[in-house]
Amino acid sequence: MSNQRSTSRDEDLLLQDFSRNVTTKSRALFSGNAAVVSAIPLWLFWRIHQMDFSSYFIHFILGTIVSTYFLNLAYQNMKFILKHKIAQKREEAVNREISKIFASDKSANKKDKDDRVLTRKNEVADFEATTFSIFYNNTFYLVCLLVLSFFVLKNFSPTVNYLFSVALSTAMVFLFSTGQK
Repeated sequence: MSNQRSTSRDEDLLLQDFSRNVTTKSRALFSGNAAVVSAIPLWLFWRIHQMDFSSYFIHFILGTIVSTYFLNLAYQNMKFILKHKIAQKREEAVNREISKIFASDKSANKKDKDDRVLTRKNEVADFEATTFSIFYNNTFYLVCLLVLSFFVLKNFSPTVNYLFSVALSTAMVFLFSTGQK
């Protein structure tokens, strides 16, 4: 019975590492970042493009909500893609780190060491994938937004400029986050 529970726990951990589900901490981090980054165009169009906030309130709110939702999904997609690549690259360094810790402890067996390496490797990969996903998607979104707003759509009315620059920037970030390479 004990062996079956251990196997089940190991299988659950393995499935959790390969699933697209994100932790509550990552979800909160993604949602907060997506909301802040999605709100940046509000200032841009309010102050620089001289759009009155009260007149275009509905446009701003809808654009921000839709952008926040799809940026959040883009963060999750990018994290899923990056996590396994980072885990493979960090495996040797994590293995060395854990080996140093277990070098003085002669009573530890190989299974404990391997479990500790796997756990630490997944923690490191999860953290790095989360931070890089946020950085990459934010940078890509803001660059697309600025290029579309100031260069591509500069001759359109501010309303059209806002709606299309936010929508296209969000769509491009989300589209590129679904890639596998």
